[in-house]
Amino acid sequence: MTALAPAARVAQPLLGRRRGVDWVLIGVTLSILVIGTLLVWSSTSTNDQLTGGDSTAYLKKQLVNVAIGLVLGAMVFFTDRRWVRILAPLVYLGSIAGLFLVLAMGTTINGSRSWLMLGGLSIQPAEFAKLAVVVGMALAVAERTESSRRRRVGNVEVVLMLLIAGFPALLILMQPDLGTMLVLTATVFGVLAVSGAPRRWLAGLAAGGVFGAVLMVTAGFLKAYQVDRFMAFTNPDLDPRGAGYNTEQARIAIGNGGLFGQGLFHGSQTRSGFVPEQHTDFVFTVAGEELGLIGAGVLILLFAVLLFRALAIALAAEDMFGRVAAAGIACWFGFQTFQNVGMCLGIMPVTGVPLPLVSYGGSSMFASLAAIGLLLNIGMRTNDRNRRAADALARI
Repeated sequence: MTALAPAARVAQPLLGRRRGVDWVLIGVTLSILVIGTLLVWSSTSTNDQLTGGDSTAYLKKQLVNVAIGLVLGAMVFFTDRRWVRILAPLVYLGSIAGLFLVLAMGTTINGSRSWLMLGGLSIQPAEFAKLAVVVGMALAVAERTESSRRRRVGNVEVVLMLLIAGFPALLILMQPDLGTMLVLTATVFGVLAVSGAPRRWLAGLAAGGVFGAVLMVTAGFLKAYQVDRFMAFTNPDLDPRGAGYNTEQARIAIGNGGLFGQGLFHGSQTRSGFVPEQHTDFVFTVAGEELGLIGAGVLILLFAVLLFRALAIALAAEDMFGRVAAAGIACWFGFQTFQNVGMCLGIMPVTGVPLPLVSYGGSSMFASLAAIGLLLNIGMRTNDRNRRAADALARI
């Protein structure tokens, strides 16, 4: 009995941690990953120019991306919250350094200097900036409010969050990566709303966003291809062979799917390669064409459950850091999913943002799964607290 006591003391906290895990969030995440990997495989299997004749080339690459992302997510999940807060400034500063590097020595793809080429690897620092901004804002607000024992943010905290998000957003706009800029803006707005910021700040930020968008379009801040995309969004028939081609082909592919779809690996638009960037930005069109309205609806439902769990974790978080971080991740995933699906359906302009956990790409996958790991970390701590409180009440 004595010999087993140390082992029992070691195993007991591990079992306790396991009881606090949000298994719904894990199950939904894994389901999206499986569906996404199949969609990437289907969209690339017949593209010999892309795969070099190996129909499973991008399947294997995406499986590696998913595996690395899961390891990163697990590392964040099992990291003590105190270390998460200690490392948050390093994550933020590292993302700033990456954004500076990409402006100085990055590679331009599709009109944006957004990529760093390191040997055979391509890294997109803007993807990691999303997570960095979330944890940066969460830490700054937590340090301010916890020292004064307040549960809501005031003017100083709002300004601090805007500065933390504004600096990387400016660097991203210089690439220019308008899609990521929009995601960051929506994330900041959502975090301010959830954290209880004064309403005048929310109204001012909304008005400023509208004014900034109009200014960029009318004052020549956008590049020609970005203006063309916006014009094609407002009038899809204006240039169906040029700026409107992506949206037109995406809508045709989704329309081909009907209710039940043409079957995985059997989509006519997908196999013919008519939809550009179908394994990345337009991967949702594969779901629409091959899985149909029902299959694509299931994928959207999975994202809805993921967002519901993220918001539930944010509302139940025991501290301001957890609340702001979880709310930021929910807003990030929510807006980016809406933007990606919306541009495939033609109800949002084409901005080139990936579908989280689905689109091909390492940077997006790593950042997204690290964010899921942080959500699980926050939720586990909250569940542990609630369980301890319930145990204490049961002993009374």
